[in-house]
Amino acid sequence: MFDFLEGYDLLGAFWVTVQLTVYSALGSLIWGTLLAGMKVSPVPLMRGFATAYVNVVRNIPLTVIIVFSSLGLNQTLNIELGADVIEDINFRLAVLALVAYTAAFVCEALRSGINTVPVGQAEAARALGLSFTQVLRLIILPQAFRAVVNPLSNVLIALTKNTTVASAIGVVEASYLMKDMIEAKAQLILISLVFAFGFIVLTLPTGLILGWVSKKVAVKR
Repeated sequence: MFDFLEGYDLLGAFWVTVQLTVYSALGSLIWGTLLAGMKVSPVPLMRGFATAYVNVVRNIPLTVIIVFSSLGLNQTLNIELGADVIEDINFRLAVLALVAYTAAFVCEALRSGINTVPVGQAEAARALGLSFTQVLRLIILPQAFRAVVNPLSNVLIALTKNTTVASAIGVVEASYLMKDMIEAKAQLILISLVFAFGFIVLTLPTGLILGWVSKKVAVKR
């Protein structure tokens, strides 16, 4: 029944998807946190940059950003991100594009969490002599992260599914292999079901685990 899978590295393709998700999640969490910090910063220039970045990036299709990373950064500006092989270059460019795109959503999720922290806590910390960076790092962000585990899990699940766009620049992840298999085999329904099941295996446990974590770390107010 599943003879059509012979000769194809199904696990390898999904492993590339997992790698794209993990690297992009880490990068977008770091960049998104910095953007959220800039959005609540007392410095107008930083607030303006973060607001403009989020509003612009969220309204650009991910496909456009992915393709630009290949055509614009690599082929036009010859940016290779320290890689020599074209497969590695495309992979790193895809991660960069996914980070740039997903960070905007991470920033908005974190900003909503920051808004749940009582203003009096920040004011009390500043009265004790803490700088804005210290207040953000020691008081506000720890509580904000606890408040937005569920929204961040939704961003992570969306990121996992968005990795399929990386096939547009030749990254051999799950959807790239699926396209090849559909073109070569007359098993459209079965192939689609196999890959749909693969993405369910990747995303469903993530939602369940992070949902449990959200309940455990929720801030009681």
